[in-house]
Amino acid sequence: MRNFFRQRVIDPLLGLLKQGLSPRELALCLALGAGVGVFPVLGVSTPLLTFIAFARRLNLAAIQLVSHLMSPIQLALIIPFVRAGEWVIGAPRQPLTVEEGLRILADGVWQAIVILRDAILHGSIGWLLIGPPVIYILYRSLIPVLEHTAQRLKVQSPP
Repeated sequence: MRNFFRQRVIDPLLGLLKQGLSPRELALCLALGAGVGVFPVLGVSTPLLTFIAFARRLNLAAIQLVSHLMSPIQLALIIPFVRAGEWVIGAPRQPLTVEEGLRILADGVWQAIVILRDAILHGSIGWLLIGPPVIYILYRSLIPVLEHTAQRLKVQSPP
């Protein structure tokens, strides 16, 4: 498992640094991929991150790789984001569980959107409260790590 993760995630990201992607750009890609990757509405993060990558001229592969790695965490955070959104606007708690959400989703996407409209709204509000600060903190935290890594890669590379 460790080798798989290294070959499929770490090595491609380090390869971007070796190819000249700046540590700041990679940090932004990783932070956005992770932060937007947990947006609590399924199916929204991929097109949103694609738009952001093209608009900001960021590395789409790095952003999408991290976003897809966040999928299990995204699923785990849907209900906490909904609860945070309910708290922010003072809405009553909806009787929402993962099992019920999957059952509703099995009836069709449009039917799920209609039924879960309030949950989608509350989850989005909860993410807007928490997501941007986490993205910023993650970005600022990754910069020194990636700058140090880039320096080590330059030292290890033959001239």
